[in-house]
This record gives sequence, structure tokens and C-alpha cells, in this order.
Amino acid sequence: MILTPEKLIAGSAAEAVRQLWGAEVDASLLQVQITRKEFDGDYTLVVFPLLKMSHLAPEATGNAIGQWMLENVPEVGGYNTVKGFLNISLSNVYWNEVFAEAFRNEDFGQLSATGKTIMVEFSSPNTNKPLHLGHVRNNLLGWSVSRLLEANGHKVLKVNLVNDRGIHICKSMLAWLKTANGETPETSGKKGDHLVGDCYVAFNDIYKKEVEELVAGGMSKEEAEKNAPSLKEAQEMLLKWEQGDPEVRALWEKMNSWVYDGFNKTYADLGISFDRIYYESQTYLLGKALVQKGLEMGVFERHEDGSVWCDLTADGLDQKLLLRSDGTSVYMTQDLGTAERRFEEYSLDELIYVVGNEQNYHFQVLKLILKKLGFDWSDNIYHLSYGMVELPEGKMKSREGTVVDADDLLEKMYNTAKETSLELGKLDDMSEAEQDELFRMLSLGALKYFIIKVDPRKTMLFDPKESIDFNGNTGPFIQYTHARIKSILRKAKAQGIYWNIDLEIISRDAVELSPKEVRIIKILNNFPNKIAEAGEAHSPAIVANYAYELAKEFNQYYHDTPILREENKVVLAFRLQLIELIARVLTKAMDILGIKLPERM
Repeated sequence: MILTPEKLIAGSAAEAVRQLWGAEVDASLLQVQITRKEFDGDYTLVVFPLLKMSHLAPEATGNAIGQWMLENVPEVGGYNTVKGFLNISLSNVYWNEVFAEAFRNEDFGQLSATGKTIMVEFSSPNTNKPLHLGHVRNNLLGWSVSRLLEANGHKVLKVNLVNDRGIHICKSMLAWLKTANGETPETSGKKGDHLVGDCYVAFNDIYKKEVEELVAGGMSKEEAEKNAPSLKEAQEMLLKWEQGDPEVRALWEKMNSWVYDGFNKTYADLGISFDRIYYESQTYLLGKALVQKGLEMGVFERHEDGSVWCDLTADGLDQKLLLRSDGTSVYMTQDLGTAERRFEEYSLDELIYVVGNEQNYHFQVLKLILKKLGFDWSDNIYHLSYGMVELPEGKMKSREGTVVDADDLLEKMYNTAKETSLELGKLDDMSEAEQDELFRMLSLGALKYFIIKVDPRKTMLFDPKESIDFNGNTGPFIQYTHARIKSILRKAKAQGIYWNIDLEIISRDAVELSPKEVRIIKILNNFPNKIAEAGEAHSPAIVANYAYELAKEFNQYYHDTPILREENKVVLAFRLQLIELIARVLTKAMDILGIKLPERM
């Protein structure tokens, strides 16, 4: 196991102090950090704490330690001292060893198992409409965060809570009865979720017209919105559903099954799957027992009308309704019960909700109430709050039917990828099936990368055309970089060049690394740290931007360095190994983002 640069330098400095001045110092207490860009060196040791042992000025202390390390530590290649800071340059020997260890490790970037179980809830669609661009960001974030946590050594459960009951689906059901003339996905040729979504838009058209008529008849707009006949019918239908009315239940099951088929197709196209799917129709009653517990504990209070509330005003929040006067529960009640059930069932170490930032307050309240109920694990609930997705033409509106449909978006991305690739040419030797697979890979890579590279917390502007650019910080640029590396390796094989030689030879011969090669090895060596940093921050964006930096660095290296034209066989083997490791790391990084990399393009 090669020591990290920080541990190597701290340990060597402690030994230097012992040898030079006969003093003992704990290496773990020494400060070593990456050298600032304006100074020469790789890592910097702060020498001020060592002055009382050396009895020398800061600069003289730094120089004495640096000289001792240069003479006695083969991994040190040079040093300079600026005031009380010793800047160490690591040698070819060290970077060759670092590279050799990373190359040998087939699982490079995969962190050790932690024994922790983490649940990630994402997607959570309503069954009254198809998935749209906002859902796409949610799904891609949820998936990539799950993969990221797996790379951090955790066991991860990916779950989806489908909102399959409530007034929204009743509106679609009612509109289907009134306007669809018995239309089904089979008879219409529409995906089931699209058909039900059209019904939802149709309901709102009916409702809007009724409100206008009531207002024209002298009713206030507020009264009209409450008393529109279609809304009353939808509310009556919901009541019948809750009472188990066979006709309403049968229609509900039929239309929801259409939607699930539609969702599954979109999930498959996005490369998304779940370990478990929860349905609100099966969970909405959960939490009622907790309400009783809260009343007994004095955490909740019952009002005169029979409703139950939690007073959070002392915590700087408001009063939160948990049970309506008619005894029915609200979303918060369900979320309390579901959280308790999940922690019990899976012994979770963390529960992550991937939900938009409009629900920040909801999760603040959820955690606080669980805390008041005595659940210490409430601290292990994390709301991955993300910003909205906007388009160049502005915000999306669901009720008007102006949302960007996920399926339409995927088709548009495919067509853009196809158009862009054909313009560039170079596909003549690929069959139609191979081209189709490549266009699909590029379109998904473009979409996923463009969305994931933005910090989750930020609102983002999505431009399909910009995302498919083969230059700049895009998915296709990284995909193209991988294909270019694979092309070089194929050419090497075709020329009978063998590069999987014993790494000891490379290490022993200590290939004279160029500054660019050292920089690439440093970036590669930092991959596990980036995985850990991204996992801690719940931000796949860190991995995305790391992959871009590595791809960019390779392209500069390829431009400036002859690889296949190198005559020294050991150097040639090293360079091929170096670019092979770059390809492997890019593959691992992009796999975390759910992006496939082509072998050629």
C-alpha cells in the first residue's frame, strides 16, 4: 500500500526531526497540504511547530528537513522553503509507484465496505400525468446519488413512492368517463401515462369552463372554484374510493395500470430501476398510530373540532395539522408512519429523500416531529433538495399541459444526437444497429451529464442543443474522449504492441515522467478522494466535473505527446497503461452518473 503524499511527507519529516535534533514528534500532528499554485512543489509542510526542537529560524529549519528528506527519502525529488513553509516536490519514483498501484487495482475508485444501509427515495410521480423534465432531474439525481453511495462502500436501497390515490387521479378518472369514449392505450396508440395525462388536462378544461359560467351567473370566483360541479363529482368519487366502492376501485386500478406501464417504459429508457416500489394507496393510513402516541406523550393536541395538531411555534415554525376533523390523515401523517416503518424494517443508517426545494419546509417539520416523538434516527434523515429545471422559453406549467414531457425530450435528444453525429461523419463503417445504439448512448449521456454536472441545489437552465456539443463540459465530449483512447489501444494491439508488462519494470526503471504525466497521475490518484467528497456532499456533480477535468487533461496530453510513435518500449508501455487507466476511471466515474461510454464513434 503506497502511503498518501500527506502521510509520506509527515512521516519523513518526523523521522528527519528525530535524526537531526534527537526530538520525537507525532507525525499525525504535522500539517501537510497541497502546495499553492504560485509556488513550486507538490505538497507543503508547515514547519513553525518544529522551531522549538530545531532552535533555528523557520527558513533554516525547513531547509534542514528538506535536505535530509532529499538525501534519505527516494520519493522526494526536490524542495524549497518560503518562510515557515517547506514545499516538497515528489520524485518520479513516487509517482511511478502511485501509478503502478492504481493500475493494478481493478476496483480503483471503489471505497471499502462500511456496513451501512442507506435508503434513497426518488421519482415519486403522481399517476395523473406522465413524467416530465422535472421528474427527469429527480430520477437522474436519485439514481446517481444511489450509485455514488454504493461507490462509497454503502449498501443502498433505491425506492419509489408512487402517489396513486387522491383527488388528482379522481379528476383524470372523471374526465375519462366524460370525454374519452372508452379510449384505451391499445385503441388510441398512446402510452398509458399520456392517455391519463390528457384526461387530467381535459378535466381542467371542463372545470375552468364551469367556473367561468358560475362567475357569469353572479357567483364570486372563490365560491365558483369551490362549487364547480366537476370538482364536486371528483370529491364524491374520492369518498367512494375511500369507502371501497367496487366500480370506482375497478376504474382506478385499470387507469393506474395504464400509467404504470407507461412509467416503466420511461424508466427503462432512462436506465432507471428500483429495489422497491411503495404505493400511497397502501401507505396513506400509516402514521395514525403515531398520532395516538403523540397525543399520549403530550407532543400533539386535539382541537375542539376533533382535528389533531403539533404546535411548533416554540421552534420558530407554525402549527402543523396531522389529522383532519373527520379523522383522515394528511401527507405529513403518512410520511411519519412510512419513515418509522422503513427504519424498523431495514435498520437504516440513513434515509435520503430526493425532493425539490419547494418541499424544504415539509422535511424540516418531518424531522422535528419525529425528534419530538423520541426517534433519535430522525437526525439520519436527509432531504436532498434540488432546484427546478427551466427551459430557454421559461417555466413549465402542468395544468395547462405545457410541461416538457420526458418521452418527447428523450426523442428530441436522440434526434439531436443523430443529426450532430451524422454532420461530423466518421460513421460509415458502422451498421444501422450500431449507429442507433451510439445515438441512444450519446443522447442519454448528453441529457444525464448536462443535468447532473450542476450542483443539485441550484436551479438549472436546460438547453438540449447545448448539451450535445462534442466540445466543452458535456457528456459527448467525455464519451468521445473514451472512444479516442479505445481507438489508440486498438491500433496498438493491431500493431502487435504489448503494454501489460510487469509494472515493477516500469517502477524500477522509473520512467522519466513529463510534467503533464505527473499532473495526470495526480488527478487519477485523487479519484477515490473525489468519490468520498462527493458522497459526503450527496453531490454527483463533483464526480461529473472530475471526469471532465480528466478528459480535458487527456486531450491536451494526446495533442502534445507522441504515444504510438514512442520508440522506447518501456516508455511506450507506460503511456499505453496510463491512457488505459484514464479510460477505466472515466468509465467508473460515468457509470456512477448512469452514463455509458462508447468503444468507438
